[in-house]
Amino acid sequence: MNYRHLGRAGLNVSELSLGGWITFGGSLTDEQLARDIITMAYDNGINFFDIADIYAKGESEKLMGSVLKDFPRHTLVISSKVFWPMSDDPNDRGLSRKHILESVDKSLQRIGTDYLDLYFCHRFDDETPVEETVRAMDDLVHQGKILYWGTSEWTGAQIQEALDICEKYNLYKPQVEQPQYNILHRTRIENEILPVTEPNGIGLVVWSPLASGLLTGKYDEGVPEDSRIATESWLKRSHLRDNPVEAVRKLKPIADDLGVTRAQMAIAWTLRQPGVSSAITGATKVSQLEDTLAALRIDLDDETLSRINAVVDGIEID
Repeated sequence: MNYRHLGRAGLNVSELSLGGWITFGGSLTDEQLARDIITMAYDNGINFFDIADIYAKGESEKLMGSVLKDFPRHTLVISSKVFWPMSDDPNDRGLSRKHILESVDKSLQRIGTDYLDLYFCHRFDDETPVEETVRAMDDLVHQGKILYWGTSEWTGAQIQEALDICEKYNLYKPQVEQPQYNILHRTRIENEILPVTEPNGIGLVVWSPLASGLLTGKYDEGVPEDSRIATESWLKRSHLRDNPVEAVRKLKPIADDLGVTRAQMAIAWTLRQPGVSSAITGATKVSQLEDTLAALRIDLDDETLSRINAVVDGIEID
């Protein structure tokens, strides 16, 4: 396992990380299987485990936390997030000071830890002044409840606004952004986000490097009934528009020439980006994680990258 700095911060995160979105506490509730997957990740050098309060409404934090507590805390990088509604209460949502300060305590309790290494603003909140959000995050750093804070799926302009406020008032700046980034969803990140994050020393920890399984080839012949895209309607709308499946089929000969799977090639493609600190992957089977880990051995040369770009040119998923 290789480790990369989180932007210009001193914190090192594993190139591959394990996330809890949809899987842990959601489609995966077997504690022994969860333990097997997380333990295999840890034993293979993964130190970054990404969770959020909204994942299975707190159950992901509980399940992953129940396993992670068995490892020395100083060897782990644990993250969680705040933004999405956790109940019908009008204040149990968003990035207000009230919701942030109450939510972090709930996440810490569910995970079973005294602090989070990373705490993300899970989306931008149009109803809360950015200064209010930034000051709340700064307070959490001073309180020792979080070590670094960041954003997820913010625009470049929104990240810059937060940076400007932090600079003006000498507050802790966001250190990390978590966007979707993969072969089929790249333009916004490369043209809008990286030009802001890289000069400011902000690292990217990216989600969905396999485009929710689309880049594995599992949708080549249609949408399996038990697949993620079949069970999540928003994914079906965003990931199957403009027929990206045909492009994914054309990626197979390129992967075959390398002697790897399309999934492994897709992860290697994401990690070839120097602005990326870690690629967050998911797994519901030990075999899936084994396949993912093999991607770390792949080097993509310029010729291969050109072939990939020729196939996906003009194709973007949301």
